[in-house]
Amino acid sequence: MPVIKKKPERKKIPGKYLLLIVTIICLGLMITTFSMNIQGNALNSVAGFVIVPFQKGMTNLSSMIVNSLEQKKTIEELRAENAALKEEINTLNSENTLLMQDYYELTSLRELFELNDTYSEYDKVGAKIIAAGSGNWFDSFIIDKGSADGIAVDMNVIAGSGLVGIVTEVGTNWARVNTIINNDANVSAKVLHSQDNMMVSGSMELIESGVISYSGLLDDDDDVNSGDKVVTSNISSKYLPGIMIGYIDTVDYDANNMTKSGYITPVVDFQHLSEVLVITELKQTPD
Repeated sequence: MPVIKKKPERKKIPGKYLLLIVTIICLGLMITTFSMNIQGNALNSVAGFVIVPFQKGMTNLSSMIVNSLEQKKTIEELRAENAALKEEINTLNSENTLLMQDYYELTSLRELFELNDTYSEYDKVGAKIIAAGSGNWFDSFIIDKGSADGIAVDMNVIAGSGLVGIVTEVGTNWARVNTIINNDANVSAKVLHSQDNMMVSGSMELIESGVISYSGLLDDDDDVNSGDKVVTSNISSKYLPGIMIGYIDTVDYDANNMTKSGYITPVVDFQHLSEVLVITELKQTPD
């Protein structure tokens, strides 16, 4: 088979060398024009129709090359400036994120401080949540305090404006908390102003609508209405009395027409928890 020879690639002349060549040609033509004393003869016409336009063309070409190089330099400068601005924006965004994080932590700590004053009769230990489920709601989580810090099973946990849940497991430096929105949660409660008892039950399905349920309310005088406060009851076996749970949302008669049930809006935001207070006292019950 015949061997096909590749044509050698033509090397491109860099722009700066091309500009130098054009400049030299222009200077040569200018010297030629002024050295030839051609006035009023045929050569003057040749100069007018050939050399002068060629000089103008060369001048325009050199101007175009210079402008192109200047534009390239300007684009590179703009790119460098844009990169610097992007880096500055990223830095400012990071600083803003840290400031917002500090703000939320400060707000949470302020709420805990106010809650500590509200339930000043109880001794408490502050703790951070270090692990939780993958869902959007804190139905169960792990805190960074355990038996070494005086934490024990069945201790009540509070945050925000009231009751979060109860300690169910304890390690040396950790503890698990099940909250009142958990499907297994049941809390003996009462309406604060009427002292009518009820049972509050958790529900991961209902909490999607921002409520949990209650049942077994004995309200013969129809004193219970939407907006009434609900707190833990004295008759609870594990929960300390008088801890805020939430507000009555709805009141409905049961089928037996003797009790009422409905929904409660919890006072704790179970989607946004980071720190809690553990009450280091257990509910005292008769033997």
